[in-house]
Amino acid sequence: MHTTNYYNTFISVADDCPVTEAEIPPKKASGETIANRQFDMLQAHPYRYTSDDVIFEGYVMKNNPTRQNLAQAREQFFSKGQACLRSSALAKRYGWGFHFDADGKVAIYALGSPEYEQYAHDGSLKQLKAMKSKR
Repeated sequence: MHTTNYYNTFISVADDCPVTEAEIPPKKASGETIANRQFDMLQAHPYRYTSDDVIFEGYVMKNNPTRQNLAQAREQFFSKGQACLRSSALAKRYGWGFHFDADGKVAIYALGSPEYEQYAHDGSLKQLKAMKSKR
């Protein structure tokens, strides 16, 4: 079983992130995007979900497995490696950093906020960057 979870880690925005202040991902005319769903989950419930929970919710949103088969779908989804939150549009495009606590639970912090700066300079945390959009 593969995992995307991190522990005692901060993921800062990508070096090529186009914003200097965090933005809420806009909804599209066609409805909610994966970035919207991730933002809503993490904004409403900081440190409630793991990265695996957030990534899997995007899969559910996109592929819509039946609720009775969720456990099986999750097992199948994580049977191979998946992209982690370092590839999330929240950190690549919209200016949100991810802080993971000792239990692997995640919260988001806005680029430029005091909390973001605190976590970005915390030497006790593993420091990672979100993936760049361009090579």
